[in-house]
Amino acid sequence: MFKLSEIPLFKTLENSKSILLAGAGGGYDIYCGLPLYFALKAMGKEVHLANLSFTYLPMTNSEKVFDQCYLVKAGDKNNHQINYFPEKYLADWFLTEQQEQVNIYAFELSGVQPTKKIYDQIIERHSIDTVILIDGGTDSLMFGDEEELGTPLEDSCSLVAVNKTSVKNKLLVCLGFGVDRFHGVSHFRFLENTSKILAEGGFLGSFHLLPTMPEVEKYMSAVNYVNQHMERQSIVSNSIVSAIEGKFGDFHRTLRTSGSELWINSLMSIYWCYQVQDVVHNLKYYTYIANSQTRGQLNQGLYDYRQQLSEVREMRKIPV
Repeated sequence: MFKLSEIPLFKTLENSKSILLAGAGGGYDIYCGLPLYFALKAMGKEVHLANLSFTYLPMTNSEKVFDQCYLVKAGDKNNHQINYFPEKYLADWFLTEQQEQVNIYAFELSGVQPTKKIYDQIIERHSIDTVILIDGGTDSLMFGDEEELGTPLEDSCSLVAVNKTSVKNKLLVCLGFGVDRFHGVSHFRFLENTSKILAEGGFLGSFHLLPTMPEVEKYMSAVNYVNQHMERQSIVSNSIVSAIEGKFGDFHRTLRTSGSELWINSLMSIYWCYQVQDVVHNLKYYTYIANSQTRGQLNQGLYDYRQQLSEVREMRKIPV
């Protein structure tokens, strides 16, 4: 039972002591969790960071702590010819801008079973009682029978893996409503799916990030920092920061979006919060990926499900 004066997410976390914030869909997703990181730290919680990584981690000098899992520290180097390492630049930002040594667990892209094992090991190492998965975008709420899904595999792998762990609290938080429409995500279907989860008791509400919040200022600072240090900037986080700043319409904060038409708006800066088990309960292709060991098996599982699907929920625009 929640009161109007309470944010349900933080009420749910009231008794949590050790929390793992993890980017569910890879890339810059962990950046979208920074406002939560600082809010939870201010509440006296122990908070650890992790991210499903798109960097080829064996080519870095980061410490390999578990199979397919590395601990990224400030100053680490990526020896690959492509300078893509969001986790390293986040650790650098923490050290240079916050004078804080924050290490980030980075996972290689894999199947559900190896990903679950990594989560189990981190949970045991830090006595984690709560895992919060962070999605930059909203395709983690695609159930699988929609006409278009966006890029859901990394998110669904993380969701199923975490749901299989024995950790007490398992939450999903999405930020960036509208940013992944170019990947085919139907926000009509996102709202429909959210309503279904709400009816089942798994939706924990939503709330806005405002530019005057100190936790949000730090998120914006981190995005600006990585923009200056890494060539491949985040379309998602830069769109969200633009929305937080009050920009509207076809506003471009990064050259990566040149040539496309954007619709920056204040809905992008809302956190949407869910219980993981209720999201996974609605994942139509759960049995097709639950035992996957590799990225290839994960891809094949979704493909096999889609091949036998006789009816899809077509793309629809929000009728407002």
